[in-house]
Amino acid sequence: MTEMVYGSMPARVGEPLLSRWWRTVDKWTLSAVIALSGIGLLLGLAASVPLASRNGLDPFYYVERQAFFGGLALVTMLICSMLPPQAIRRLGILGFAAAFVALAMLPIAGTDFGKGAVRWFSFGFASVQPSEFLKPGFIVLTAWLMAASFDINGPPGKMISFLITLVIVGFLAMQPDFGQSMLVLFGWGVVYFVAGAPFLLIIVVVGLVGLGGIFAYSNSEHFARRIDGFLSPDVDPRTQIGYATNAIQEGGFFGVGVGEGQVKWALPDAHTDFIIAVAAEEYGLLMVLVILSLYGLIVVRSLFLLLRERDPFVRLAGSGLACIFAVQAMINMGVAVRLLPAKGMTLPFVSYGGSSVIAAGITVGMLLALTRQRPQGEMADYLKGRGR
Repeated sequence: MTEMVYGSMPARVGEPLLSRWWRTVDKWTLSAVIALSGIGLLLGLAASVPLASRNGLDPFYYVERQAFFGGLALVTMLICSMLPPQAIRRLGILGFAAAFVALAMLPIAGTDFGKGAVRWFSFGFASVQPSEFLKPGFIVLTAWLMAASFDINGPPGKMISFLITLVIVGFLAMQPDFGQSMLVLFGWGVVYFVAGAPFLLIIVVVGLVGLGGIFAYSNSEHFARRIDGFLSPDVDPRTQIGYATNAIQEGGFFGVGVGEGQVKWALPDAHTDFIIAVAAEEYGLLMVLVILSLYGLIVVRSLFLLLRERDPFVRLAGSGLACIFAVQAMINMGVAVRLLPAKGMTLPFVSYGGSSVIAAGITVGMLLALTRQRPQGEMADYLKGRGR
């Protein structure tokens, strides 16, 4: 009877944790993440040395910190990937609660580091951006609520999750951080879509987002300045976008050569928001295509693996985590090539950062945990059984 319900993949009695993890984890996704981290260190060697020189620090100060935070992110990812779905759910909900409290405290104890947006807590030796840790927890919480709504007499999980989303977006807009607000709304939309949202409702939500954008443009000088700069037909060559655009054009197909790029000397955020411009200039289109392929491999592979899942929570949470990971990467690269207005988002596992890279490790670690092979039948077999 057990085999009929859960499929024929046997559990090995007494198998060590590491052995079971290695046998069931998706090694393609794992390899792609490690490759992205390696590329991030390689680009960091080029992009962060000029910044360290300007700040009077050791030339490899930022590279060493990137290696430290990158290593911590990979360890965090591996630990999360070993957890069962039930533990991922608990971890996500508790993590969301902690990050939400921190987000609410930002107007009181946060700092903007002179960038005009209060997004960080500064501890002197390091800073923390709560919104980065909020996203994976929010996706897990939303997936749990929506999955629970499928149960007989279950809670109105879709409505509760939408109200939570509005509260979060409100806090993020106060910073202001409209980029993360849109990412949170997108993540909720993905989970709701996978859960079977009516198409008309999705159109309504998109319309509300558009109205919210118009309101923000009319009432936020910070937001309006970025939109105006994006819509302007002329690019000021002295702006970050201007330097990045020129660097990408100069790189061509094969790049100008390792260490020969100039954009890293002009851009203050070359090691974070515009790291792809450094890659394009020094290594050319080939490196950009490699980076795009690695992100595509992680996301597409994970979504295909989730197709076999019968557990609604696993399907919803996994799809949401994969999509926000992909969209964050798309936004970062889209800004650099002027397809999107400036957002201030890092490139996961490639850009320099503490909060962002560790949060990316948590996100992909949860995704790896949810896409591991477990004793169950194929989703198609399950649907056929229900149709009888």
